[in-house]
Amino acid sequence: MTAPRERMLRLLSLLQTGRAWPAAELATAMEVPPRTLRRDIDHLRGLGYPVESSRGPGGNYRLVAGAALPPLMLEHDEAIATVLGLRLAAAGGTGIDLTAESADRAAAKLRRVLPPALRRRTDAMLAAVEFGSGEQPRVTTGVLDVLAAAIAARRCLEFAYTAKDGPSSRTVEPMRLVQLGRRWYLYAWDLDRQDWRSFRLDRIASPKTTEVAFEPRELPIDDVAGHLQERFQSPKSLRITLTLDVGAGEAAARLHRVDGSFEALGEDRCRYVAYVDSFEWLAVVLTLTEIGFTVEDPPEFADHLARIGSRFLGLKRRDGATAGPASTSPAPSGSSCPSPGGAA
Repeated sequence: MTAPRERMLRLLSLLQTGRAWPAAELATAMEVPPRTLRRDIDHLRGLGYPVESSRGPGGNYRLVAGAALPPLMLEHDEAIATVLGLRLAAAGGTGIDLTAESADRAAAKLRRVLPPALRRRTDAMLAAVEFGSGEQPRVTTGVLDVLAAAIAARRCLEFAYTAKDGPSSRTVEPMRLVQLGRRWYLYAWDLDRQDWRSFRLDRIASPKTTEVAFEPRELPIDDVAGHLQERFQSPKSLRITLTLDVGAGEAAARLHRVDGSFEALGEDRCRYVAYVDSFEWLAVVLTLTEIGFTVEDPPEFADHLARIGSRFLGLKRRDGATAGPASTSPAPSGSSCPSPGGAA
């Protein structure tokens, strides 16, 4: 790469920080005379980069938004973060119904132009990270666009909402969009109920911005996100550790209904630390997922599973025979529960 090209890339990198650069300061940072700086700025403009300038002793240069999308200059860590973010978006980790193909294509384009050493770093991270897709409902970008625009314009919103007690029509003064994990919420003043309400975005349909403007009310709490997190993601009282007979990525996708963390123990096994309010809930989820597992801790959970198994094995069929040998002895910690497809 020639010196002028290196200088242009350096200039573009500085301008893309978003700040307005005084001409003298920018020339000093570039280690070039003012005349060379002006020539380089003109060259960038010729390539399609919209560089705005103001004249006079306090004149400055600033990169502004343009009609086209010119190439971006990214630092090494910025490039890695962008690729990982695109892969996370493609896997549904943002909770938004983005087109996976578009995110994957963008990540592939960026990867192709990375320097070899940086590409190896990025590939190593992508190979090590598993992105669980999950099965939670996603929010469309169309719904997000309408809600965000209404908040910015301070316009009332109308939408159909499906709550646990059934569908309804709502008219609200929208105030905040909050993301908790893979779920999105709208925090708004409900005009019909005259109170603050939170709405899950995946349950909102046909949102429409009205012509009715509103003056924002004072929020009842300073930290809306923290308030909703405390409300919807309260700390669990029980900690259960299991060894699962599937990889960490598959386990995360199939056990998304339960809060917890996953530690890979090879390609086909992982350690799962679950946080629940009751043994019953986790037992139901594990039964539905049909994943083979071993209870590591606490022994009380193994005892609970043994009692459930005894009850099922002791059930009588219509012909009066039992379904299997019933055992009332508790299972020790470390006992295994195989999946229906094979031994654990």
